[in-house]
Amino acid sequence: MTRRFRASAALAVAAGLVAVTAGCSSAGSDRPVVAVTTNILGDVVTEVVGDAAEVMVLMPAGADPHSFEVSAQEAARLRSADLVVENGLGLEEGVARHVEAAASDGVPVFTAGEHVDALEWTTEDDSGPDPHLWTDPARMVDVVEALDDALRDAGVEPSGTDAYLDELATLDTDMSDAFAGIPEDRRALVTNHHVFGYLADRYDFRVVGAVIPSGTTLASPSAADLRDLASAIDEAGVPTIFADLSQPARLAEVLADEVDVHVEIRPLASESLTEDGVASTYLGMMRSNTAAIVDGLSISN
Repeated sequence: MTRRFRASAALAVAAGLVAVTAGCSSAGSDRPVVAVTTNILGDVVTEVVGDAAEVMVLMPAGADPHSFEVSAQEAARLRSADLVVENGLGLEEGVARHVEAAASDGVPVFTAGEHVDALEWTTEDDSGPDPHLWTDPARMVDVVEALDDALRDAGVEPSGTDAYLDELATLDTDMSDAFAGIPEDRRALVTNHHVFGYLADRYDFRVVGAVIPSGTTLASPSAADLRDLASAIDEAGVPTIFADLSQPARLAEVLADEVDVHVEIRPLASESLTEDGVASTYLGMMRSNTAAIVDGLSISN
């Protein structure tokens, strides 16, 4: 579908429309039910849908998308939804089997990762599909345009698509402008695991490495991994490691203990929205992370 950036409209869908668990949904509602696996996509779907459907978000605020699981009640409701929206690309490791069960029951499933130019995370010893597509708002435009079609096919008439596409365009421009102030030799990212591949691809950063050399938080670093990362950090002159809020900072602090590398650690809400505050929405999370990255890479070594 042709990319469309349309005239701006106010985003006005109350956070209460997002049901974090099945128990939060509207009893007796005759609206279609759209079940969403992650809270980042849940916020996006809610803004796009407007009042046209009930949105049931499975992943709680602050949870790890790689490892969170759902209750038996939520799993059962998933199988009776009018549409399931997932990230895909191996992200939702704890709920993938429930999405597959819903699909087997005939529930249509929209997989965001199928509608973007997907990347891979790679190390010397391993590689895999990078599921963190939301770190690039331009790719999220492709997701939202495809989502609009999937919603309509499922009997949902979304009212917020045009306004949200415009918000994504504005976000992309603002991030580009903010990152433009970072000199090329400082555009180097180290994270607790490989989470910013799409952001790096969009805005010309280098991914120096990750404390956990994998696209999932369920892996763990070896002593050799930490030594290799320490060398890369030293060579690139990286002043800051960005660690997701859903993972303990000790995953990055171990560098100081094990290989005597001392850098600042900045927490980011990169994989999950927060319950409140600026990072409680996708747009707010991305703006907050942009500011933190600019600030963190401006520190003198």
